[in-house]
Amino acid sequence: MKIYRLHTKQNLPISMEKAWELLSDPKNLQLITPDYMGFKILSGADRPMFPGQIIQYIVTPVLGIPTTWVTEITHVVDKQYFVDEQRFGPYALWHHKHFIKEIPGGVEMEDIVDYKVPMGILGQLVHPILVKPKLNEIFEYRRKKLIELFGEFKG
Repeated sequence: MKIYRLHTKQNLPISMEKAWELLSDPKNLQLITPDYMGFKILSGADRPMFPGQIIQYIVTPVLGIPTTWVTEITHVVDKQYFVDEQRFGPYALWHHKHFIKEIPGGVEMEDIVDYKVPMGILGQLVHPILVKPKLNEIFEYRRKKLIELFGEFKG
């Protein structure tokens, strides 16, 4: 069983409050997801994030095939971090930690995603040519979108 990790960090010239406001509202996920993914929240985003929250959405990550994805917010520490875990969806495992911390001139946002692809050895063969590049592309889109929304960090 191969578990992969995606790890990104980004500094933004915004306050901790502004960063938390963005991250802790599930409706904002659509704002930082590429349009071509057809992201649409179906339920569960009607209130600020809390442990035990179930969010259901449709996403079209590959080949235009709509996929239902259900995540649970398992941990929330106000203005520090939260964790979402897939309960149903395209991955065999999806555990996504979102950290924010105050730094001089803004905040550092850090994402750590531990994930496992389905279909055993076939999934592992497809990972480097389809899954990993797609995840990198999505997180790069987020990085650019956040710069577009909040400006470049000057540090």
